[in-house]
Amino acid sequence: APAADNAAVSADDIPDEMTSADGKYQVAFVTDVGTLKDKSFNQGTYDGVKLYANANGKAYKYYQPANGSNATDDDRIDAATLACENGAEVVVAAGFMQEAALKATATKYPDVHFIFIDGYPVAGDDGNVLKNVAGIAFDEQQSGYLAGYAAVMEGYTKLGFTGGGGGDNPACVRFGYGFVQGADAAAMNYSWLYGSSFSASNELQTMATGWYTNGTEVIFCCGGGMFSSVAAAAGAEDGKVIGVDVDQSFESSSVITSAMKGLADATQWAIGQHYAGSWDAIGGTSTSLGAKDNAVGLPTATWSLQNWS
Repeated sequence: APAADNAAVSADDIPDEMTSADGKYQVAFVTDVGTLKDKSFNQGTYDGVKLYANANGKAYKYYQPANGSNATDDDRIDAATLACENGAEVVVAAGFMQEAALKATATKYPDVHFIFIDGYPVAGDDGNVLKNVAGIAFDEQQSGYLAGYAAVMEGYTKLGFTGGGGGDNPACVRFGYGFVQGADAAAMNYSWLYGSSFSASNELQTMATGWYTNGTEVIFCCGGGMFSSVAAAAGAEDGKVIGVDVDQSFESSSVITSAMKGLADATQWAIGQHYAGSWDAIGGTSTSLGAKDNAVGLPTATWSLQNWS
């Protein structure tokens, strides 16, 4: 099972920016849409990059594709290409929208290993799977199920779900389906709506405020930067929030628990396969990590649930 190589060190204590003595950065991170410090998907993945690099004496750097939430495949290709030109031995790319960029850059740089977080095997132009790309996915439906079940057992009977990407993001869909199944198993009713992106917005905050005003007690917010808008609405309306990807209880008192996936640990583990000479075990394949790997779950030490355990 994936496990942190240096659990005693906090990623927050490791600088996001570093200076390399020779201008080369061995471990690179290409962000998904949204900001690096999204307190969710990007940040959780980059934490793993920093923790591994810090523990193993590697230079590291992050690359954000141009145009933010409107980044194109060309923007992602440019970011990954720059990472390779800057000496990357391993490139960690976050988010399912990286597929086209990974196809292009992994083909151009066959000696570089690419870790596709929330991803899957990627084929080249000849139809053959690229052996230097490792797809790492998570069984998000499992932690979503636990979050839905726990919320209802806590006594909440009207739940909401909002996810990013307009319903096209596989991880958000898995989180949401699991959430509904868990809640259904405990009996409840719910509201459901995908946001068009993964960003905070006045429109999202207004929507969440309306849900809380109409009786929704808890919203499971599954979409990176969207969290701040939903948390703001929850704070104003005395509502509750379920966080996603990482333990978000530290970001708002409205958070009752978080449906987590071990982004940092999985990222460290996958980078470690490269440096241990074990890349063949994950390259060109799909690895899906779930409860059996201790890779998804709820943060029992920090949740505010009182009635269910």
